Amino acid sequence: MPTKSELTQQLGVVAGFDDPRVDLEQYRTPPELAAHLVHTADLQGDIAGRVVVDLGCGTGMLALSAALRGPKTVVGVDIDPDPLATARENERKVASTSRVSWVRADATQAPLCPTESTTVVMNPPFGAQSGNEHADRAFLETTADIADVSYSIHNADSADFIEAFADDHDATVTHAFEATFELPHSFEFHTEERRSIDVEVFRIEW
Repeated sequence: MPTKSELTQQLGVVAGFDDPRVDLEQYRTPPELAAHLVHTADLQGDIAGRVVVDLGCGTGMLALSAALRGPKTVVGVDIDPDPLATARENERKVASTSRVSWVRADATQAPLCPTESTTVVMNPPFGAQSGNEHADRAFLETTADIADVSYSIHNADSADFIEAFADDHDATVTHAFEATFELPHSFEFHTEERRSIDVEVFRIEW
């Protein structure tokens, strides 16, 4: 089983988006953050031997990170076929021995009905674009339906929203930690070559 440092190195080969869509807020999850999230989940007993679902998987960073920690199976769900094609290529690069299924579907209406203990890992859209506010809420709704535990990345200062959402669904936020998300220059409106934003990761028991 790779250490967190080794996991970060293995994820370095995971390619990002060739032509990212701004409406879907498509950004490659940094390998360091993905490794930290999955390592934390594994320490809690939430990866090995379990079904792991990555909602809005993009090019597969979180799904493949989980696949390298001995889950029973991993499912990556994304609405955009182009990133899913890249995710399949990334799977070959990472060479995990765990089974990974890539499903083209709307993550907010995922056609999944797991019957076994399921962990959701996800980096949902933050709702930063006009008209797309609170986009992460719909991802959490799906998570509440299919998971008994989840790890999700959200914009900084999301704790009140996450706590309230969990309370409304009789769920409990058990862990939270701050992290940094490196955003490369991906869209025309970006004025910097690279920018760091603060994010928060939450573990929720549903």
